[in-house]
Parts: sequence; C-alpha cells; structure tokens
Amino acid sequence: MNETKMGEGEEKKSLNFIEAFVEKDLAEGKNNGRVQTRFPPEPNGYLHIGHAKAICLDFGIAERYNGICNLRFDDTNPVKEDVEYVDSIMQDIQWLGYNWNKVVYASDYFQQLFDFAVQLIREGKAYVDEQSAEEIARQKGTPTQPGTESPYRNRPVEENLNLFYRMQEGELTEGSMVLRAKIDMASPNMHFRDPIMYRIIDHPHHRTGTKWKVYPMYDFAHGQSDYFEGVTHSLCTLEFEVHRPLYDYFIDLLKKDDSYRPRQIEFNRLNLTYTVMSKRKLLQLVKEGRVNGWDDPRMPTIVGFRRRGYTPTAIRNFIDKIGYTKYDGIVDVALLEHAVREDLNAIAPRVSAVINPVKLIITNYPEDRIEMMETVNNPEDPSAGTHDMAFTRELYIEREDFMEDAPKKFYRMTPGQEVRLRCAYIVKCTGVKKNDAGEIEEIYAEYDPMTKSGMPDSNRKVKGTLHWVSAKYSLPAEVRLYDRLFMVENPAEEKEKDFLELLNPDSLTVLTNCRVEMELKHAKPYDNFQFQRIGYFNVDPDSNEDKLVFNRTVSLKDTWSKVKDKN
Repeated sequence: MNETKMGEGEEKKSLNFIEAFVEKDLAEGKNNGRVQTRFPPEPNGYLHIGHAKAICLDFGIAERYNGICNLRFDDTNPVKEDVEYVDSIMQDIQWLGYNWNKVVYASDYFQQLFDFAVQLIREGKAYVDEQSAEEIARQKGTPTQPGTESPYRNRPVEENLNLFYRMQEGELTEGSMVLRAKIDMASPNMHFRDPIMYRIIDHPHHRTGTKWKVYPMYDFAHGQSDYFEGVTHSLCTLEFEVHRPLYDYFIDLLKKDDSYRPRQIEFNRLNLTYTVMSKRKLLQLVKEGRVNGWDDPRMPTIVGFRRRGYTPTAIRNFIDKIGYTKYDGIVDVALLEHAVREDLNAIAPRVSAVINPVKLIITNYPEDRIEMMETVNNPEDPSAGTHDMAFTRELYIEREDFMEDAPKKFYRMTPGQEVRLRCAYIVKCTGVKKNDAGEIEEIYAEYDPMTKSGMPDSNRKVKGTLHWVSAKYSLPAEVRLYDRLFMVENPAEEKEKDFLELLNPDSLTVLTNCRVEMELKHAKPYDNFQFQRIGYFNVDPDSNEDKLVFNRTVSLKDTWSKVKDKN
C-alpha cells in the first residue's frame, strides 16, 4: 500500500486510484468524513492469494484513513457454507496481520432484507415468477436483443405478497418460484432485466437453522448489507463493475436521505502464473486427492502458503508491489517468490542441512575428537548472533558436491582437488568406496589442520566451499521439495484441455534420508530457516520427535525462469 503521511525528508508516493477516490470523498465531506470498508467473503471454501489482495486493500484503506473495516460473511447460500470455513477465514486474516472492527454476517440482515423485498412488492417493483430457471434465462435476451417479459410480471400486488410469504413459510418447493425485481427487460444492461432477488432453499443454515426458507441473491443482499452496516467504500473486483448500476439502483430505493450512501469501487483481481484461483477447481483438486488438502503447500490458499513457509510480511510486500489498477492481467509468480526471498533473507537463521547425503570420512582426523565450529546465524542481522556446530571425523556432504571424474571447471570435491568445508578446514579427496552396483558409499579425504579460521593457512584460496553436517551429531529429517503445481504459465487459457491434464507430475519430491544439524532439535512448526547453499525451508506440522519434516519454501535463486528460457 502507498503511504499518504510521510516523514520529513521522505519522498511521497503517488496515490493509487482508490486512495484518490477516498481522499476526494473526505475533502468533499461525504459520509460525515467517515471511512468504513468491509471484507465480505462467502464461507464456502478457504481463502487464496487473490483474497489476500482484497484483505490488504479493505483493511489497509481503513487503517490509512483512521476508519474501520468489518469482516462480513456473505452467508446467503447455506448449501455451500460451513463453520469450518468461517473459522479458517478468521485465522487467515489475523495471520496476515489485520484485525476487524467487528464480525457481521449477511444473515444478520435477513429480516431487514426480507422487509425491503416486501416493500418493493407493495410498490409494484417486484413480483413472484413461477417459471423455471431455464425459461427465465431464455427470456433474458442477448446484449443486442431485448428480453421478453415474464407472463407473471403483472401479477396483482396482493397475490405477489401472498406467494412470497408462502415461499418463506415453506409451503412451496425449492425451484418452484423466485422473487424478481421489476425493472426493464429492454435495458442494455443485462443485469437490469428483472434480476432474481430471492430463491427458495430448503437446507439448514449454519447460523439461522431452519428459520428461513427464502434466501437473497448476491446482487440484492450485497449493497443493502453495505447500507445497513454503514459502509462508505465498497471495494470489489472488476467482474462486479457491470453489477454497479444495479447496486446503486437498489440503494437509491432503500436510502432515507442524501447524508450517506455507500460507493462501489472496482479494482483488478490477482491472477498468478502457473496457478488457478477458481474455488471450484481448487475444491476439485482437494476432493480428488490431487493435493493433500486445502493447506497443501502447492495450493494458492493462504493456509497453503503459510504451511510452505511464506510470511505475512512477504505477501503484503508483494501485494504492495503489484498495486491496484482498473485492468486485469496476470502476475508472474516469480515476483511473489522474490518477495519471499527478500523477507526470509533478512530474518531466517542459517543452518546446515544435507538433503542427499553421502558420507565423508576425514582419515587423518582423530576418531574421538569433536570441535565446535562457530557459525553466524544471519549475516544480514548482526544481532542474531552465532551458534556452534559439531565437527567430527565422519561427516555428510551433498552427493552432488562430489564427482569422481570431474570436468575442469568443477570446483567442488573430486579426487586430488582441495575444497573448504564451510566454517572448518580445507580438505583434499583421496579416494572412494563403492558398493557392488558401483555406487559411491563413502568418500575419503585428508584435512589440513592449519587451515581452520585463525590458523596460519586459513586464508589459502580454494575455489569451492561445501556445507556439511556431522554424521554422529546431526538429526534425521524428511525434506519436501515443492515446485509449480501446473506445467503451463496460464492454465485458464488452455480451454481445449481439462485443467487436471496440466498438473505438474513433479510438483512434489519427498526426500526421506536427509540430515540436519543439531541446532534444529528444538525447531517448531512454521519456523523458517535458510539451508546453506540450498534454499529457504520451514518446519512442517507433520514433524514429530523422531523426525523433523521440512518444506522448501523457495529456492535461493529463481531457477525456474532459467529453465523456462532454455525451453
């Protein structure tokens, strides 16, 4: 978000168009100088990164202009909604660092909405229609052809009232009747062609139980809920721009005077490369077991990003970078990953982990000797201090850091070549031991005792530095390497294929024989770390006393773009 109050000497950032609207309204004294927003999710699924953009805007605008933001659940369809989703949405908002003024529900306004519907019926502005959904859709016409009026459009007011009350009392079956607004079937705006206001749903509501049999449609409930609640700026994504005239129409019929009216402003939604944001498709991935639940670290859900090790600061910084506009586009997920690297680089402790280990035995190092090597916790933060890591005769190094027959520019371990073991000594490979299949089981090396930090030869230059852990003083770990969930940049554009065909078969690799240094013994779920030379990782909640489990949050560098460019 762009700050409007700057300190002395700071460069003032330009306002985004929404902030400009708000400041203009405040300058003109609209709504008595109040700013009130709302975040209005439907509790029918888990929030994703697109919702995070709306959260940052709704709560951010309120914070910036000393206003308030309510969390309002749009619970007008009991068939799809659940308390599980209500709870998860609250947790996600708080995790992102925001707090609401109060929690409200569209269902809090059911009686007021019903009374308003009755008022419109009495005024001849709404009627009960007995046609099927298919018939009503056919009569809507097209953008270039006017619609056809319903044969029930001119029912007498008393008959409409009687039927609407019977709909609510449960006397009529689901799908048999709807309440429609009587506006203009020839309007160039399709949303004005007698939109449905209420339908019958015979299903218990998670808050109101069986009290209601009729439920308002979004276009009827949303604006009126804003009005009842006192919302001044109703911030929506661009797909609701064509709904705004209807939003204004209903509010003009509802409002009592000109001292207050909510204003709808639309902004671009967030679309990420290699990602789908459709709740329907995300639900399908979960139900079919294509991912391991809503919080699978490959999912674009907020709980998924949290489990993967993303931080609230990184997500908020990312959203600040991409900003808000009046046109839709697609944002490279690499920009989000960059924001995560930037944040974790500043805060994540550095530790040693070997994810594909092979044993290194230093043959001239005493068998019973243990040295504690001091290592810096975070070079970006001197206050983070240091910790000690045990150095012993038998170590583990990465298998890919050794090559028996290496090319000239291979600067890691190979027979006869010196490398430095990070924070320790320079060693030279002297040989290997292989199994019957020709696979390397052990690597042998000799160390130079004069090359430890502070020793006479400690500054001797070698081209390679390897990380390591002690074989004896290290912990077993499982490491989960996550990659793009989809193989194509924009799955939504691949209309000819089922989106499931576009899934990346290599989006998850599980490594079970990893080793991590003892410093991680007391690491807790969600703790972030940088594994030296490998990437950023966090502790997964699946961890237990016997084995730590780590998720790769993001690699140290954007390797995906390089691979993509080669292809």
